[in-house]
Amino acid sequence: MAVSAESAVQISGPWEHRSVSANGTRFHIAEAGDGPLVLLLHGFPEFWWTWRNQLTRLAEAGFRAVAVDLRGYGGSDKPPRGYDLVTAAADAAGLVRALGEANAAVAGHDWGGLIAWTLAAYYPKVVRRLAVVSMAHPLQMRAAVLSDPLGQGRRSSYAFGFQLPALPERQLVRDGAARVGRILETWSAPGWPDEQTKQVYATAMLIPSVAHSALEYHRWLVRSRVRPDGLRYARHMRAPIQAPTLHLHGAMDSCVLPRTARGAGRYVDGPYRWHVIDGAGHFPHEERAAAFDTELRGWLTDPEPDR
Repeated sequence: MAVSAESAVQISGPWEHRSVSANGTRFHIAEAGDGPLVLLLHGFPEFWWTWRNQLTRLAEAGFRAVAVDLRGYGGSDKPPRGYDLVTAAADAAGLVRALGEANAAVAGHDWGGLIAWTLAAYYPKVVRRLAVVSMAHPLQMRAAVLSDPLGQGRRSSYAFGFQLPALPERQLVRDGAARVGRILETWSAPGWPDEQTKQVYATAMLIPSVAHSALEYHRWLVRSRVRPDGLRYARHMRAPIQAPTLHLHGAMDSCVLPRTARGAGRYVDGPYRWHVIDGAGHFPHEERAAAFDTELRGWLTDPEPDR
């Protein structure tokens, strides 16, 4: 059963919904607060609503927080192409400019984390500060799948199943997108999510074309490894990140293992801070929102992030 994008993603709260055009694409955003811009990038299988706690708390802390539906998700456009990390980074850079700013603090979770790493490497002047949540540096992630086959390789095997045509989309939306809830539950620590949260994300996955678009990101990441575009991407990602970087990870993450993500500081020339959130799985900003927000707000307001 397909649902309308507006009914699924225009969730009311202490934020405003609107559309912004960037990089030739229309994006749906939820926005709260005034002050320095913080751009929030979600992951799979979610949409902007994953940042609902941070929208409120960052606004209270004096920031302008903007959570966006990525290309292909939620209320944003769903074009047939552009589901590679370079295009996604260009989307994010364009959004910062479209929001009237030269740069922003950027926080990305899961796929949003991959996009955030890429944005900082390809558009360093756009990223004032970087926060990556539950995601290794792209080069680490690529290497770990091969070097740790019984660990990260096995945990990433779902992405190889997504390479099949058409069938993964049908499986993702079957029975009211029940698989979305199972993914959230499998990757998180015990006790999260509740049934209402599962339903919100399942409903958003039922928006026409979202399941296909979401899986196209995974298809590019796997298939590009041996293609010229993927090889060029890997070379470019060797460039050190200049922005001060906060790297947050759930201690119980079963999707991206903490040992896979740890050590990304070797890709960062700027100040780098690694912090593990106890009792959280792959979604620490939702599972342990208070602990997460303490780290994020402390990082954003710290005048000396290299301490």
